[in-house]
This record gives sequence, C-alpha cells and structure tokens, in this order.
Amino acid sequence: MSSASTGTEDQFGAPEDHVGGPNDRRAAAKWRDARVVEVAHPAVDAVVLRLAVPERVQHHPGQHYVVRLRAPDGYTAQRSYSVASPPADDLVELFVERIEDGEVSGYLADVVEPGDELEVRGPIGRWFVWNGRTPAAAIGGGSGVAPLVGMLRHATGLGHPERLRLAVSATTRARLPYADELEAAGARIALTREPGEHAGRLDAAAIAELVDPAETVYLCGSARFTGAMETLLVDAGQPEGSIRVERFGPTG
Repeated sequence: MSSASTGTEDQFGAPEDHVGGPNDRRAAAKWRDARVVEVAHPAVDAVVLRLAVPERVQHHPGQHYVVRLRAPDGYTAQRSYSVASPPADDLVELFVERIEDGEVSGYLADVVEPGDELEVRGPIGRWFVWNGRTPAAAIGGGSGVAPLVGMLRHATGLGHPERLRLAVSATTRARLPYADELEAAGARIALTREPGEHAGRLDAAAIAELVDPAETVYLCGSARFTGAMETLLVDAGQPEGSIRVERFGPTG
C-alpha cells in the first residue's frame, strides 16, 4: 500500500478547482482488493471499517468509495460509503450504517472481520470536497456526518479545526456517529428523541448561525433532511450556489 502523505495547506485546490488529474481518476476507477485492518462496532446498527487499499489514490475530504460484494454464483451488489478518515491517514475509514434487509450493509456489519478482503473502487467525487484552506460550514444528519468528520480531521491535521463550523442531528446520541469527536470539536448537536442538553432540532435559528454568503456550506444526509436544511439555509440568506449537497437513501 502506498501511504498517504502528510496534508499541507496547499495540497488541495478550492472546491471549484479541478479534483485529481486524469491519471488519478483512471486509477480510482479500478476495482482493488482492500484488506480489512480494523473493525469496530460503535453501535448495534453500525460498523466502522478501516481498510488498507493497495496502490491507493489519496482521497480528498468529502469523497467516497464503492464497496462490492460478490457471491459464489457471480451475483454482485455494491454500495457507496463516504470516507471518514483524513487524507493523511494511511488507512481508509468507512462508516457503515446497518440498513434493515440491506444485503451489503448487513454483511459488512455482521460478517466482515480483520484480515478479510473487500472489492473497492475509489476515491470518487469531485463536487462534495473541501480543501481545508478556507472557512466553511457543514451540516450532517445521522450517518451523513461521516464525510464531515473526514473534513474535520483534515482541518485538525492542518492545525485549523476552527475553519469548519459544524451542526449535526440524530435521533439519539447513541445513533450519532462520532458523537464524542464532534462534541469535542464544538459542533452544534441536535438530538430529536432524547432529552437533555442537546434535545431539539436544527431549526431556522440554529441554521441562521451558520450562514455566511462568502463561505461554502456542505450538507449531507437523507433527502428529507437535506431538503429541509437547504430551505432553511436559503431562507436565512445563504446563496444556493454556495451549498453543496450529498444525499443518500435506500437503493432499489
């Protein structure tokens, strides 16, 4: 495996800049057999996988990998998962939420062990990336916080965690991925089904605090969540063109 180099402030261009040259994009499009190095279960319905990817193309914060499973009869199923690790990490970290009846997420959460190999392709994505050089805001719902954690870790590695202002939402703290890390970073946390300090929703007032027309806002979560948050952002004065959205949902 080719280790990722240490991040520098000039390593990545602005979000609108060209992401990766033709050689990197061709390399990222190839399927590789990644080795599972670490497996953690932070919740009953989630798994964190850390993978050693051979001939790895260094990712940009916000990109994702595709994981493909292959049955003995040749049947395949694949799903995309955002990268939660920073570019400087030697391993690729994926957060996988176990979906009911999910043929890929169920296998990854219940069966995969260290030492196993998984077919992966990536990193993928040129729109939802952040360079860490300029201030930005990020809003995530549920497992949609995973790419934002990758951004936060990158900013921390650059010595400027304050450049990323975060607001995240989940039903309960137990269902908020990377809750301790997000809380330590000063993220605004909203828990919709749990009493206490963080009880409530990300409402218009909370979203208005993140608005800055000069910054880019990264928004990740379900279609319903991102739709609601995008409306609040625009209503509060954030230009539509400065909002970058990554939506996820069930795959048919």
